[in-house]
Amino acid sequence: MKKYLFPILLIFVLMMSACSNTSSKTDNGSSKSDTKEPTTITFKSENGDIKVPAHPKRVVVLSSFVGNVMQLGVPIVGVDAWSKANPNFKDKLKDAKVVTEDDLEKIIELKPDLIIGLSTLKNVDKLNKIAPTVTFTYAKVDYLTQHIEIGKLLNKEKEASAWVDDFKQRAATTGAEIKDKIGKDTTVSVIENFGKDLYVFGDHWGRGTEVLYQAMQLKMPEKVENMTKKDGYYALSQEVMGNYAGDYLILSKNSDGDTSFMKSKTYKNIPAVKNGHVYEANAKAFYFNDPITLDYQLAFFKKHFLGK
Repeated sequence: MKKYLFPILLIFVLMMSACSNTSSKTDNGSSKSDTKEPTTITFKSENGDIKVPAHPKRVVVLSSFVGNVMQLGVPIVGVDAWSKANPNFKDKLKDAKVVTEDDLEKIIELKPDLIIGLSTLKNVDKLNKIAPTVTFTYAKVDYLTQHIEIGKLLNKEKEASAWVDDFKQRAATTGAEIKDKIGKDTTVSVIENFGKDLYVFGDHWGRGTEVLYQAMQLKMPEKVENMTKKDGYYALSQEVMGNYAGDYLILSKNSDGDTSFMKSKTYKNIPAVKNGHVYEANAKAFYFNDPITLDYQLAFFKKHFLGK
């Protein structure tokens, strides 16, 4: 009997080993399946968790976040009219269609897999039926945190954070160089003509204000700071424009708006104008505070303040 017992035990051990190996392979296979990259991710939006594509391929952006999406290399198929008119975006948006939140049929035709907009959108429920729709409240977080949030939404947080770190370093260096040249107490104002109106801007309303006042730490005139605290901007009359102009004036100029104020004695007598310290920018390229626009604005300031 013992003669046959050993072979039987050996066969039993081998069978158990085979079962164990099979189980191991199944577990490994299951593990591989579990670690397979998901097709969706959950984004913690202002309105709660929402499932969005892990790698969106057809995004509609109904707001000023177009440059954020483009900088992260995500394809855009639909944009707002203001973004389409931005000369910095011209080449990358040549195939994108202009849409509004009311153009539901047009948006459906674009077959988006993600829609991004501001919290002021009124058709969110209808848009959500077309594709996952995520909205952000403008200026709820600072402009750099906003880019990281969009990076999280697009599953590119690492890339967004890397750009932010690099931009902060470059802007700080440029700001220090500018202050060394013009003086740390020298003031800078940003004024824009829009239609027949004039506006001066605070430190978080695009037009290069984030770069000047936050990233580069240049000084804003006290009167501008006081009058823009509430809304981020302040409407001016031509007669009082000089009261809000700093030692240097960044004129965000809309060529298709009323520019007659530039011929007035009031404007010509502003010290910044008389001293040749007015730097004119194309308003349509200067509106936003996304990475592409911020890089453009930083280069603009380096060129005009430092001659680089």
